[in-house]
Amino acid sequence: MQTAQSKPKRLPMSDDQIREMLTGFHAVIRVIVASRKVTIACVQGACLGGGAELASVCDLVYTARDATWGFPEIKLGCYPPVAAVALPALIGQKRASELILTGRQISGDEAVAIGLANRSARAEELENVLQETLAELHQLSPVALAHAKKAIYAWDAIHFDKGLARAEKIYFEELASTADAREGIIAFLDKRPPKWTGK
Repeated sequence: MQTAQSKPKRLPMSDDQIREMLTGFHAVIRVIVASRKVTIACVQGACLGGGAELASVCDLVYTARDATWGFPEIKLGCYPPVAAVALPALIGQKRASELILTGRQISGDEAVAIGLANRSARAEELENVLQETLAELHQLSPVALAHAKKAIYAWDAIHFDKGLARAEKIYFEELASTADAREGIIAFLDKRPPKWTGK
């Protein structure tokens, strides 16, 4: 009896395209982190993966109570490089490890409770919370805000850029070429559970 060998599925994107996409996204993150302007994220609905990373690097974060936050990359055989660097400083090593290593999702209320967001409100009240904050900020000196922001992040900024460069290196040079990383993405696209090999 003869069995047909199935060809391994190809990813919808090449390794170079994945590197280019992540590098571009991380460039946006670096611009937000380095910005002298106060950045505000308002979260409603699902805030997962890159969206949660983007929100987490903003200065102020307001979230709907019933929003869903999470970093599910581990379930695809990957990890979120920005979250791996930023979350421990924001919410502590143990909480960051739990969210990244399990891919567990949390509500907007829990995001506030652990320090991932500043304030939660019902979705229909979120716009009012934002407008109140903007009104407060507009009454303050832009130059004082810029210098205060620079001082607040002075210590973390030194480590964030180096940490993100190291997280990218591990991601691109070690993780991206593994069979499990490929399987996770293909399984996600095929809407089936992944079959991990540990390779």
